[in-house]
Amino acid sequence: MLKIYALIIIVGILGGVGYSAKYYYDTTQATIATLRENNAQLEVAVQTATESIETLQADAAKISKLNTQLQSDLQKAEAYTDELRGKLSRMNLVVEALKDAAVLEGKMNGATAKLWRNFMEDTGNTEQYPLPEWLRREDSGAGDQSSNEDREDANTNSVETETTPAS
Repeated sequence: MLKIYALIIIVGILGGVGYSAKYYYDTTQATIATLRENNAQLEVAVQTATESIETLQADAAKISKLNTQLQSDLQKAEAYTDELRGKLSRMNLVVEALKDAAVLEGKMNGATAKLWRNFMEDTGNTEQYPLPEWLRREDSGAGDQSSNEDREDANTNSVETETTPAS
């Protein structure tokens, strides 16, 4: 009987060792499968991060180039502003207007028309509008026509001002 008990104990021990080995094998395989899935996810994450870094570097280079262009344009605009300030400081518009108002008016109206054309081009309007009649006339002072043609006195060559007596 002792042999039977010893045999049962040995079979029990062998069964326990076998069960432990199977349990260890199953858990190890599950861990390996989980690690394999995590590794695949990490590889995708690394690839996405690498692509994002490359995109950010390309965007940074593009932004740097655009910033340089903007800085150059700003310097040109500031130089033009300085040039205009210099011109305005050298001329007296009041005296100029009193001397020859028609020529000054023509110059101002022509510059305004050109400025509006440039604004329209800059904002995407590609239509070409002809110059107004008063700017196309070469025989007149390039601006002796008022924009208000339906009034009685359309002449702007006069320096006098019309006043109404106080009642």
